[in-house]
Amino acid sequence: MTMTPAELEAQKDTLELLNNEAASRLTRQSESLAKIDTKAVFLIGFAATAAQFLATHKHHDVLAYCAFAAYAITLLTGVQTIRVAEHKDLEPRPMLVDHVRSPKSQVLAALAATRAAIYEKNKRRHELKARYWAVSLWSLVTGLGLSTVALLVHT
Repeated sequence: MTMTPAELEAQKDTLELLNNEAASRLTRQSESLAKIDTKAVFLIGFAATAAQFLATHKHHDVLAYCAFAAYAITLLTGVQTIRVAEHKDLEPRPMLVDHVRSPKSQVLAALAATRAAIYEKNKRRHELKARYWAVSLWSLVTGLGLSTVALLVHT
């Protein structure tokens, strides 16, 4: 999108609106990523506790081993969910160096474009984390079901 300086200046209000929306979306995306991490930690802790409980009680072996496998999947996908990965964010120094002498409309256009690109990069990571979390949740549910049956069948 190439605009002349006059076109940029005429669109200053629109650019400000777009830039503010991109900034707020990045904030919401970051908060959502943090919430997924919190939920994944909860699932990991619950799976570890459930596996320890099952290990200390008499159980049906085959069902218990299947439950342990499900708990292992929960742990692995939970760790994949919360693993440290690069989170893209706006780099202030290059933005400052590149636009310190630019008019406001040009800076707004650059900010909005940069934030949109960052959002897209982070979106892929967000979707992957959500998928890992879903697998972790369903494997935990499966493990709990198998554990329950393993304990009941043995008694």
